[in-house]
Amino acid sequence: MSMGFSISRFLAVLLKEFIQMRRDRVTFAMMIGLPIIQLMLFGFAINADPRHLPTLVEVNDEGPLTRALLAGMETSGYFDFIGQVRGPEAGEEALRRGEANFVIVIPDDFARDVVRGLNPVVLVAADASDPSAVAGAAAAMSGIVSNAMAQTLTGPLAQAAGSPAPFSVTVHREYNPEGRTSTNIVPGLLAIILSMTMVMITAVAIVKERERGTMEMLISTPVRPAEVMLGKILPYVVVGYVQTAVFMLAAFAVFNVPFTGTFMAFFYGFNLFVLGNLALGFLISTVAHNQMQAMQLSFFTILPSILLSGFMFPFAGMPGWAQTIGTAVPATHFIRLIRKVMLKGAGTIDVSPELAALGVIVLVISFVAMLRYRQTLD
Repeated sequence: MSMGFSISRFLAVLLKEFIQMRRDRVTFAMMIGLPIIQLMLFGFAINADPRHLPTLVEVNDEGPLTRALLAGMETSGYFDFIGQVRGPEAGEEALRRGEANFVIVIPDDFARDVVRGLNPVVLVAADASDPSAVAGAAAAMSGIVSNAMAQTLTGPLAQAAGSPAPFSVTVHREYNPEGRTSTNIVPGLLAIILSMTMVMITAVAIVKERERGTMEMLISTPVRPAEVMLGKILPYVVVGYVQTAVFMLAAFAVFNVPFTGTFMAFFYGFNLFVLGNLALGFLISTVAHNQMQAMQLSFFTILPSILLSGFMFPFAGMPGWAQTIGTAVPATHFIRLIRKVMLKGAGTIDVSPELAALGVIVLVISFVAMLRYRQTLD
């Protein structure tokens, strides 16, 4: 028996590991696919300086100066004008529903007051529930104003374009006037925590039963797939309730995050979101063959929840393909819902689009999970 290093034995072990890797397709796909997905997301989808933000305008003076100012704002790339509103109530409602990030209010007799040197005020109402989404655009306003004035106030009116500026721009940061990051991050963090724990706990717990052989005993009984699915995921709903209760207490006591909306709007959205994540964990358990694969696949689904949901980076600043993928992520809709409820005083009707989206996602994931479970039975 040789005690030295054997090339043949080393190559045999090496070949065996490559064969094992080829057989473990899920792990192999994670090793190759995850870095590629991370590269694509961080390289193309993530944008810390979002542009083309949806903007509404309330025009009370349609003169050439107004047109020049709005054209300059749109040319800057930060603002995409999607329509006009009539009155402050309509603009406020659009911001509260998340239909626009900005509402630009041009005052009455704007051009006349500029020419007379009365320094009128242009109001920019910004949805500051996500401070990073509006910071760049708000900072660019001074340069936009200067360019618009230089191009419009010429000839006899050139003296009105001097310094100081002939009109001022006031940015009204709504829902988070202090621009506190915690006010934006903490509500969204609940969605990420629930996604991580609910998906992973459910997937690993069910796969563990399969490894122990107890799942085969359950399969041999006349229990239907829907009954198994509900019986497996509902106990973890209680876990979600406990996590949420602790989280909300900490949000109020430590970070002073407000809760200005209705409880029922939050309650409906929370339950749909938890059920969706538990169903996703159940679906992963039908694909994974062991607990390691279940954890890997769970992490694979959590990554889009963090990067494409609007939690860390503004959703409006992502390219169209990334927004399409993010729309299919449950966390995207729950983050919008909880920010509307906690920061904007939204009720059930206000969050009905998010509730509908979460409901559709829950139904689709549950349907696919039950199909996969039937295939496992076969």
